[in-house]
Amino acid sequence: MMRRDDGQTFSWERVVKAGLGMAGLGVVLHATPTLAQVSGTNSGSTAATLPPVTVEAPNQARPRAQSAQRNSASQRGRVAAQRNAASGQARNPEAREAGIGEGKLASENSYVANSSSAGTKTNTPLLETPQSISVVTRKELNDRAVQTLTEAVGYEPGVRIDAAGYDPRFDAISIRGFDITYNGIYLDGLRLAGAGLGVFKTEPYGVDSITVVRGPSSALYGLGSPGGLIDLQSKLPTSRPFHEVQTLFGDRDRVQGNFDLSGPVDANGQFSYRLTGVVRDADVFVPGGKDNRVYVAPAVTWRPDQSTTFTLLGAYQKSKTPGSMFTYSSGIGTTTDIFTGSPSYNSLDQEQGRVGYLFEHAFNNAVTVRQKFRYVDLDAVTRYVGILGVSAGNIASRYTGYVHDTLQSAIMDNQVEAKLATGPVQHTLLVGTDYTSSKFSDKQGFGFGVSDLNLAAPVYVPESIPDPAISSSTQQRQTQSGVYIQDQARLDHWILTLSGRSDWVSTTGENLFALTRQQQSDQAYSGRAGLTYVFDSGVAPYVAYSTSFFPNLGVDPSGAFFKPTTGKQTEVGIKYQPQGTRSFITAAVFDLTQDGGLVTTGTGVTVQRGEIQSRGFELQGLASLGGGFDITSSYTYLDMVTKQAGDSSLVGKFPSGNPPHTATLWGNYTLPFAGPFAGLSIGGGVRYMSWSYGDDLNTFRNSSVTLVDAALKYDFGQAAKELKGLQFQVNAKNLFNLHYTTCQVGYCYRGAPLTVIATLGYRW
Repeated sequence: MMRRDDGQTFSWERVVKAGLGMAGLGVVLHATPTLAQVSGTNSGSTAATLPPVTVEAPNQARPRAQSAQRNSASQRGRVAAQRNAASGQARNPEAREAGIGEGKLASENSYVANSSSAGTKTNTPLLETPQSISVVTRKELNDRAVQTLTEAVGYEPGVRIDAAGYDPRFDAISIRGFDITYNGIYLDGLRLAGAGLGVFKTEPYGVDSITVVRGPSSALYGLGSPGGLIDLQSKLPTSRPFHEVQTLFGDRDRVQGNFDLSGPVDANGQFSYRLTGVVRDADVFVPGGKDNRVYVAPAVTWRPDQSTTFTLLGAYQKSKTPGSMFTYSSGIGTTTDIFTGSPSYNSLDQEQGRVGYLFEHAFNNAVTVRQKFRYVDLDAVTRYVGILGVSAGNIASRYTGYVHDTLQSAIMDNQVEAKLATGPVQHTLLVGTDYTSSKFSDKQGFGFGVSDLNLAAPVYVPESIPDPAISSSTQQRQTQSGVYIQDQARLDHWILTLSGRSDWVSTTGENLFALTRQQQSDQAYSGRAGLTYVFDSGVAPYVAYSTSFFPNLGVDPSGAFFKPTTGKQTEVGIKYQPQGTRSFITAAVFDLTQDGGLVTTGTGVTVQRGEIQSRGFELQGLASLGGGFDITSSYTYLDMVTKQAGDSSLVGKFPSGNPPHTATLWGNYTLPFAGPFAGLSIGGGVRYMSWSYGDDLNTFRNSSVTLVDAALKYDFGQAAKELKGLQFQVNAKNLFNLHYTTCQVGYCYRGAPLTVIATLGYRW
């Protein structure tokens, strides 16, 4: 378990930093956007979203919810094999290593993935999965120079990433209008629990690909948001040598170095390793704000034979970001450039570590067993200054806030996969059990001892601000165990996918000041039924019904435990993967209903709302075409309505922060290798978000916004053989530096300003 004294840096951490720097990490100047504040709540969230801690008076009560939280005998087999050969990335180990001899990972070859285990927990072609799924490959992440998880999924259909503006502290994401920040982020198929201000931070450089699964997925994963989930695929050891170092340069004094080293350890190839790391020092736009990070992720794989794989994974990350990024709102739907906090007391210092393993053994061609395990530990200390009130002379009186959150979680998933036949029907049967144990503690204090702020002429002078005394201390424990079964039954072109699961959850909450204790037990069944028909042409229509279940940590204003949040969805879609091409097109319509979601009110009190319905249409097309052209595009139509609520004035309203229309387009073109521009590639993207309501009463709207991104890359190896592996890349995000505001639940935030990143990388 990691612990740190406030404000202290362990000496061994300094040794790690120095060692990484000497290992050849480049120094980087990286332009980071800098924005947003304590994230506001998604009105459709299934768990408490990031609480608006910076606007509460010290004497206010702050109850807050926390989440601990195949083989086919038909001719379709031949068609699928042709499709597989034309596709980009597969999730099995052999396919992921294709092309490593040239120093390129398989997921860097194409924007188009062929298969994913995220939708079924088996290696299933996306075409045959009865659910809307998107995979962001490593190639797309590299082309867009992605620096955060929110950036990574920003071009995906159904995903909302900036309802609370830009915020480097959290990856606040919603899918189909429902928040997944606390209960929908997975790593290698295992959930990363989050609670309070203790939310795990994702380092995108450490992942190989990112899968977005839209719609309820509790039938396989248990506790979760009805909106869906995001599964991150770790970079795993490779059987062939792969080495990369990068130096990043950007605005706001950003300096960053990345390294990724992998390959076999012994001559027989039984052991292989991977070591990935990031060191960053960066400023953000608020006075005194930082966006620093140290990340190291070692991994070792043991393959004693062709049927057995054991991979040990670990990671350590230390981050420093602002505790608050609030800027003063001068009126409804507006923000200013006036930072409301103090540079002398504005930080979120977080340490997180994880260790775990992935084990797989195939007894024969029919039976495979898998076991996954991970233990995580997080320690987050947040210090911030908020406004108590503003006098007639524009003088703001302020208070201090202190939050210390810790979270430990252990999770294990055991699976048995069997391939069998009953007459002409081919089955892929999956049976599994999983178990999660989480412990979350939260200490808070509020005080004064900070100067007033003149909003007409703000001046931020250094001052000594003490931590306030702790005024509340709570602790919560949650255990969850589940059993699930799935059958993917195939008869000629038909595929019937049936999944079912039962969960048992026990939650205990303690108030360590009041010496009170509460216990709650929940049990629920979740399921999914999907039917797909795969034509030989690569067209696959499907229909599916699925449910979700999530027991909420925390209590309502009366002190009672929240009831579980549930969801149900009907989805009808069609997928098309043309034979002989690296392209994929999907379209889906859905009707999704959530019951019992949580929302944090403007006074920081978390309440349980009634029923919210989300209906819509999603379209995505992506391709890696001949001639070096890659493209991804999407369109989303979202229609949400509050059907039931404790506050009758919200019934019939559109939950705030969710635009009815979003559209995205990103393309990258590599010029021919012959000619004066050999080695040059150019890229560009557009993200459009229509108007949305700024509060849940729908009294005002956010304006629509269109953001433009651009990229330019040069491969020096095309100019001189001795420079093979050397590349330079420049990316600009929000190219025209559009100043925009987003309001949600009545709180308004600034969007990300122009950000420029230059990357010099070398591979060998």
